[in-house]
Amino acid sequence: MTPRTPGRTARRPLRLPSWLPVDGYVLALLGTVALAALLPASGTAARVTEGASTGAVGLLFFLYGARLSTREALDGLRHWRLHLTVLGATFLLFPLLGLAARGLVPGVLTPQLYSGLLFLCLVPSTIQSSIAFTSIARGNVPAAICAGSFSSLAGIVLTPLLAALLLGHDAGGLSADALLKIVLQLLVPFLAGQFLRRWVGAFLVRHKKVLGHVDRGSILLVVYTAFSQGMVAGIWHLVTPARLGALLAVEAVLLAVMLTLTWYGARRMGFDWADRIAIQFAGSKKSLAAGLPMASVLFGPQASLAVLPLMLFHQMQLMVCAVLAKRRSRDPEAAGTSGTVPAPVPAGREVPSAGT
Repeated sequence: MTPRTPGRTARRPLRLPSWLPVDGYVLALLGTVALAALLPASGTAARVTEGASTGAVGLLFFLYGARLSTREALDGLRHWRLHLTVLGATFLLFPLLGLAARGLVPGVLTPQLYSGLLFLCLVPSTIQSSIAFTSIARGNVPAAICAGSFSSLAGIVLTPLLAALLLGHDAGGLSADALLKIVLQLLVPFLAGQFLRRWVGAFLVRHKKVLGHVDRGSILLVVYTAFSQGMVAGIWHLVTPARLGALLAVEAVLLAVMLTLTWYGARRMGFDWADRIAIQFAGSKKSLAAGLPMASVLFGPQASLAVLPLMLFHQMQLMVCAVLAKRRSRDPEAAGTSGTVPAPVPAGREVPSAGT
């Protein structure tokens, strides 16, 4: 036993409870929002940050395309019913619930916050967190990988189109200029990444950690630019504490409804336990990493209020799903899952950041 140094007491590292997985990257995002509130970019600085943000969005979608293995996604087509179920939850059920929430305007939500809530409902699902929580709950991890990949691929096209159709003027409408902007800033870099994947894929794998910082730094730049524009335009007086509390309550109901529909709906459709786990976690989530840059392209100066609901929902889904996944792993039915399913990892240790 190592002797204790006289006059010193052993200190245990400060850790958050495993049931309260506050995402450190969300804290960084909140710090970026605070910086934009105190020191917003204006004048020449605003033009520089806007140009850098545009470049960052292109880089993000290039990296998304270069990392996403379409071959692995296509290999999972044999489980097409599961993938269609997740896509239906992501791009049909979520938008329908978002449209139903229009009745909360203006009594509960402001029109600007409602636009952000509806945009949240149009964003694709996550990959990393869907896999992590499915693994914790002893679900069908390969299906979660494929479902998340399909959702990301579909979201490159469906999210901008649905936003233009359902949000109208708030998201730039369906004008030729808006579509050209989407194609140039989102689709072209993504397709370039897919095309160059065979040559740059190994490099991305070797430098995964460094490029992860590039991803997150780029998203922080996008957030700073969007919230700076909002501060300069003076739109933040629309978000009172009461409105913010109402938004959190609405998002809590939205998440609860989607978790319930994906779980019991999958059971009614005849899916087994492991598949229901994958459907619930892949079908109830929204990708912060994909949504933030998309919002900056679609909403322009109004992006700050558009991304606020997504940022709040992201942290909420991590906290709720971490608790839910841990409970699912202890369910008696989990003992009957296939041996190919990985063993669960401790909740709170594998909760992913905002990367995907």
